[in-house]
Amino acid sequence: MTAYWTVISARYRMLLQYRAAAIAGVVTQLFWGFLRVMIFDAFYRSSTITQPMSFENVVTYVWLGQALLGLIPLRPDYEIRNMILKGNVAYELIRPLNLYWLWFSRELANRTAPTTLRSIPIFVLSLLFFGLQPPTSILSAFGFIIAIILAIFLSSSISIIVNISLMWTISGEGVSQILPAIVWIFSGIIIPLPLFPDSVQPILNFLPFRGIMDTPFRLYMGHIPPDQLLNVISHQLIWIVILIALGRWILNRGLKRLVIQGG
Repeated sequence: MTAYWTVISARYRMLLQYRAAAIAGVVTQLFWGFLRVMIFDAFYRSSTITQPMSFENVVTYVWLGQALLGLIPLRPDYEIRNMILKGNVAYELIRPLNLYWLWFSRELANRTAPTTLRSIPIFVLSLLFFGLQPPTSILSAFGFIIAIILAIFLSSSISIIVNISLMWTISGEGVSQILPAIVWIFSGIIIPLPLFPDSVQPILNFLPFRGIMDTPFRLYMGHIPPDQLLNVISHQLIWIVILIALGRWILNRGLKRLVIQGG
C-alpha cells in the first residue's frame, strides 16, 4: 500500500508543476461557464413550463461542473499509450507491483492534481461574483465531499478500462473521440440530468456516469435530500466495484495476449 501511495504522491506533485496550463484552464473554463449560463438564462426566460430545477440551481450546477471538470475521464493516459505502442510497458511488468493498481494510482493523481489547481480559483470567483450558491446545509456539504471522493475513484476506474483497451486499439484515437461524448452527456456536464425527459431518467439513473458529476452536485444543492445520501453513495460504490473488477479481468486477458517487439 505504501508503494502505491508513493506513486500517487509523486505523480500528484509532478502534475502540480503545470501552473501555466492550470491558469489557461481556469480562464477557458470561466469563459465556457459564462457561455453556458447565458444559454440556460435564455432557455429559462423563453420557457413557460415549470422545470425540475430552478435557474439558480442550474447556475450552481454549471459552475460546479466548470470547477471540477478535471474529474471527467476525457482521453486515455498518453504515457501509458506510448508505453504500449513502443513496448516500454515491459518495464511496468517487471515492477514488484500489481499493474492494475499501479495504473489506478497514476489515474487518481491524474484526476486530482489538475482539478486542485483549477477548482479553487473557480470556486472562489464563482462564489463571490458569478452566482454559485453555498451548500444548503452542513449535511449537504458533507454528502458533497463524500460523493466527490467516490467520484474520483469512479472516474479513475473508467479511465483505467480505457487505458487497458489500448492493448487492442493501440492508437486510442477512436476511444478519445467516443469517450468524451458519452461521459459529457450522461454525467450531466452539458445538460443537468434532471432536465432530461422523464422517459430517459431510469437509464440515466442506472448508468455510472451520473456518479461523476450529477450526484455530487445535486447533493451540494440539496436537490437530493441528505436522507437519500446512502442510496446515491451506494450507486457510486456498486459501480466502482463493478468497474474495478471488469478492469482487472480485461487487463488479465490483455496481458495473456500481449506481445512486445523490439529490444
